[in-house]
Amino acid sequence: MEEASAKEATNSCEAKPSEPVAVLVIGMAGSGKSTLMRRISAYLSETKKRTYALNLDPAVAKVSFGTNIDIQDTVNYKEVMKQYNLGPNGGIMTSLNLFATRFDQVMQFMEAKKDSLDYIIADTPGQIEVFTWSASGTIITESIASTFPTVLLYVIDTPRSVNPVTFMSNMLYACSILYKTKLPFVVVFNKTDVVSHEFASQWMSDFEAFQEALSAEKDDSYMSSLTRSMSLVLDEFYTNLRSVGVSAATGKGMDKMFDAIQEASKEYYEYYRPALLKKKTVSEEAK
Repeated sequence: MEEASAKEATNSCEAKPSEPVAVLVIGMAGSGKSTLMRRISAYLSETKKRTYALNLDPAVAKVSFGTNIDIQDTVNYKEVMKQYNLGPNGGIMTSLNLFATRFDQVMQFMEAKKDSLDYIIADTPGQIEVFTWSASGTIITESIASTFPTVLLYVIDTPRSVNPVTFMSNMLYACSILYKTKLPFVVVFNKTDVVSHEFASQWMSDFEAFQEALSAEKDDSYMSSLTRSMSLVLDEFYTNLRSVGVSAATGKGMDKMFDAIQEASKEYYEYYRPALLKKKTVSEEAK
């Protein structure tokens, strides 16, 4: 019985190889996420890929890429802040909550277009904790991931990460998002036109190199000691982590990034889709 279920899940995973790949772009404010979204949109247009674009950031001053769905057309972020007497983060979260109540309509639009699409791309708020750890962010992510092969891009500001402690903070965030969503994951080191990401690749592949970089800082604080200990914990995490270096400003590294996205989408079919089908089967049997 279990073997039959496993075969059924496998067949279901391989049934729609031409499904559009959904790419959720996540990154802290200042990481160059919006510029990367503009570059992704331009790259997909240049390579003749059919794309459906979403803006899920209600607070962005100006959307820098063409969109099919824009949260700002549905929710007025500033009016939400005034009406509910909220601060910036509260305003973003409430706007997302309101938008999530209508996200089934967004899914209907995307499903209707799926046979004519190669990619679905979505920009998210720079306050990443508001999206990744909120109920509305979970609803939106799981709605997309339950319908389309979905990959998360976590954008990192490479120049700022040359400091070992900052680098470790970014990696811890990446780890938490990965285990929260359990979706295929690609770390994107942005701004490589300013600073090469080679140091980051070395730190992830060579534990001793990272320890040496920490020692060079000559910092005996608690944070430094904690970072040293955490690097041991994350050593295994790095083993299966996909990472690429790109420049949103120049477009360098975009080919490699989309190669990584395609590889990650295969992981979706191998692991996420079977787990989702199993979860649905258990839920239906419990009714």
